Amino acid sequence: MGTFRLTLASISKMPGIWRDGLHCICSTLGLGDRSLQTFMSVVTPSQPLSFESYCSFDDGTATRYELVNGRLKAMNPPSIQHIVVAKFLERAIDAEIQRLQQPWMCLREAGVRTGFAKSRLPDLMVVAADAAKGLWQQSAILQVTPLWVVEIVSPSSVEEDYRYKRSEYGAIEVPEYWIVDPLEAKVTVLYLEAGFYEEAVFGGEVAIASRLFPELQLSVNGILNAKS
Repeated sequence: MGTFRLTLASISKMPGIWRDGLHCICSTLGLGDRSLQTFMSVVTPSQPLSFESYCSFDDGTATRYELVNGRLKAMNPPSIQHIVVAKFLERAIDAEIQRLQQPWMCLREAGVRTGFAKSRLPDLMVVAADAAKGLWQQSAILQVTPLWVVEIVSPSSVEEDYRYKRSEYGAIEVPEYWIVDPLEAKVTVLYLEAGFYEEAVFGGEVAIASRLFPELQLSVNGILNAKS
């Protein structure tokens, strides 16, 4: 007897009565009201995805995915602190871009291609406005190198943010990468030098040194204690 393999694509194409059955199964397993979405978020396509397929992928849920070596990696919902810190930084960077009158945009929830079958969803990134506008009505996944990237560390993303994303952002030559770490109360800034990252670690009330925004006045305490 052959083996039947559930995939996101096959589930999303199921008749409504079958999907209702999955709701019942997941409810029995104690997965709660969002059972089908939870179930679907842990089922991945059986074959690796190309970058092009990833850009058009839709499993019928609100789950956000990164592409890691052709495989979908579901993103955990962020904490309230994560959301507030991202919003605070976005506002600060928007204001600085406007003050400098630079043709840049600060994007949140957009993606960037980092390899042949790799794509990441940084918490924030600054890109040339023309590059962003080129995707105005398309999937917001850029294939140009951002000028500045921020990842906010969560308990489930420590290795990803410090190791794998550092490598991937370095490979596409992101000039400046900030790792904002509420768990350790620090910000690590990586500056690209001759193809490799040099790092500086900031904490407390010390002003974080940015090469893209040299006059920016932000400290770790100011970022992590942000209210909005």
